Amino acid sequence: MPKVVSLILAGGQGARLYPLTKVRSKPAVPIAGRFRLIDIPISNCLHSGLKKIYVLTQFATVSLHRHIFLTYRFDNFTKDFVTILSAQQTLRGREWYQGTADAVRQNLGHFHDQGDLALVLSGDHLYRMDYRKFIDFHLSKKADLTVSVMPVPADRAPDFGVMKVGRDGRITEFVEKPKEEPEIRRLAVDEENLREFQIEPQGRTHMASMGIYVFNMKALEDVLREDSGEDFGRQVIPHSIAKRKVYAYFFDGYWEDIGTIPSFFRANIDLTQPLPRFNFYDEDKPIFTHARFLPGSKILDSQVSHSILCEGSIINSSSIRNSIVGVRSRIGERCTLERTVLMGADYFESREQLERVREAGLPPIGLGEDCEIRDAIIDKNARIGKGVRLVNARNVAEESAENYEIVDGILVVHKNAVIADGTAI
Repeated sequence: MPKVVSLILAGGQGARLYPLTKVRSKPAVPIAGRFRLIDIPISNCLHSGLKKIYVLTQFATVSLHRHIFLTYRFDNFTKDFVTILSAQQTLRGREWYQGTADAVRQNLGHFHDQGDLALVLSGDHLYRMDYRKFIDFHLSKKADLTVSVMPVPADRAPDFGVMKVGRDGRITEFVEKPKEEPEIRRLAVDEENLREFQIEPQGRTHMASMGIYVFNMKALEDVLREDSGEDFGRQVIPHSIAKRKVYAYFFDGYWEDIGTIPSFFRANIDLTQPLPRFNFYDEDKPIFTHARFLPGSKILDSQVSHSILCEGSIINSSSIRNSIVGVRSRIGERCTLERTVLMGADYFESREQLERVREAGLPPIGLGEDCEIRDAIIDKNARIGKGVRLVNARNVAEESAENYEIVDGILVVHKNAVIADGTAI
């Protein structure tokens, strides 16, 4: 195995995931009640034996940096590391990262001599992959660059970078988010080509980029020096196809870009099913996260069905269905939750804090009594008063308010928001 440096691109603002990205970067957004999105690529790296990891950050970095510092610490007897490379002004340049390729270009000096290969990953996708197989394929093809791709139906092609791939796996064309019907038809891949790579077509005709790349380090340096493009998908990779050996690695497992509120909501609610498409219960390859040392959840005379209850929660005589209850959640009596992602809290409120909160006329963190919540996301540390109904009763598709947003019909309560007693939305 050659020396591999992993570069996780975690600088994106994640505007389409607002308001979950109002005060945090997209890779720091909580998932499944107790993890964060950045835990996914880092865990994949560690299980693949890749332990030289750089995380490139830029937007709203405080919570992301804190999580990484508290979670990923190696012992003093190895040279392994998870190191943050945050956007900064230097004598060589004073601009922020302008795109994925520009972020790597600005940091080449930190890692160009650290390995033979560079594995470039996104910090906000939900999937499992053994990167060793990806790297082995890259080496077997003697490629300069290999792009991980997955098959998608033609109607999803406009959402991705789409590639034309030859029978040997070599990429002959790359189009970022094709829109015109003739172009989409031209980029279709033969079913036999898919079967040669052990993938059953199942109506899927196009090869979509997953935003995961392996570069020979020398090729990466040359590409970024010769091409001034700011983004890998839109510019650098399409320009490299004619000049370099660029191959596609076929992947047919679960992969989801948690890029919008609907996709985030669906991915979380899917985890509550008996056999979810993504498995957090793999004992051999667990997803790592910050160890909190919290007590088990306390459930008092409640009905819970198809839900995930995370540690440190207290649930009083309530009904919970198809929902995720995050760490340190407090749910008052006679509450009803259906298809709800309750992210929980960053801390327990002490008796003294609760007394001060009452004196200030605020509800405590969590849900008060007699609340009804459906098809909603409640961000961390939200204070939901008694008798609150968050059900999108007016069936609004889009709405923006001080403490909440409605996005594609999904009601999202902001982090640290206060929803007064008796409010109905």
